[in-house]
Parts: sequence; structure tokens; C-alpha cells
Amino acid sequence: MCDSNKRVKGRHSARYSFYSVTICCEQRIPIFANFGIACVVSQQIYQFSRSKSVSTICFSLMPDHLHWLFQLQDETMSLSRLIGQFKSTTKLKVNRKRGLSGRIWQANFYDHRIRAESDLIQQSRYIVANPLRAGLVKNIGNYPFWDCCYLG
Repeated sequence: MCDSNKRVKGRHSARYSFYSVTICCEQRIPIFANFGIACVVSQQIYQFSRSKSVSTICFSLMPDHLHWLFQLQDETMSLSRLIGQFKSTTKLKVNRKRGLSGRIWQANFYDHRIRAESDLIQQSRYIVANPLRAGLVKNIGNYPFWDCCYLG
């Protein structure tokens, strides 16, 4: 899924639309297994929401990828541009923290535009339960890198 570039060609984004996005680490290296690095990326998700570019519905930061469900808010910001800015910002901050340089994200990303409220709820449940399905925790409350506005 994360290596696919088939969806990029026909990608269209619209303000106030909901998107479920998956972004994978370069070569699926689990760099977010490091607590401090995962904190950096989580903080940037919240920062993008505070900047009014997106309204985050939920996210789950896994060791080697990110699931992020949000509503696009900025009429001047395309989905591709938003994800590009997120990748660029997080790459700089993560590399600064690690004392390294280079890519941390795969070039492409997977997106799904949410068109129905039932799909929004289903996608939210899928994202929040991801650490459980991966066997990282037995109780989602024990996983530090997720959030969901429906459960707050």
C-alpha cells in the first residue's frame, strides 16, 4: 500500500473534505519506535491542526508509518502540498533530533477521501485500533501515539 504511486495521478483535493492518509517511513524503517522521535512527529500533527490547515479527527503513529484522518481547512492548500509540508517539517525536526540527515518518509502516500459519515466513523475506528491489531499493546489506553476527537 505505501509503495503505490497509482493514486497520485488522479489526486484531487477540496477544502472541507475529509481524508484518511497513510504515510510510510523510508524503507519501512521503524524510526518511530523511538519515544522521543515519535513525540516530535505527534507534536507536528497537533501543530498542523493549530495552524488551521487541517482539523484532525484522529491519528495513530505506528513504528514505521502514520495513519492520519483529517478535514482539509485551508482553501489555498492542496492535499499533496499539505502532506509535502508535513513531511518536510517532520523530516527536519526528526533529523535534528537524531543528528542525522536524509529521508524519513517514502516519496508517495496513500489517501482516501471520506464521502459518508459512516465511512468517517469506520476509518476512525480502524486508525485508533491499529496499535491493537499490530500487537503493540493490549489496551489502546496504553499506547501513547494516537488521538481521536470522538474519544476526547
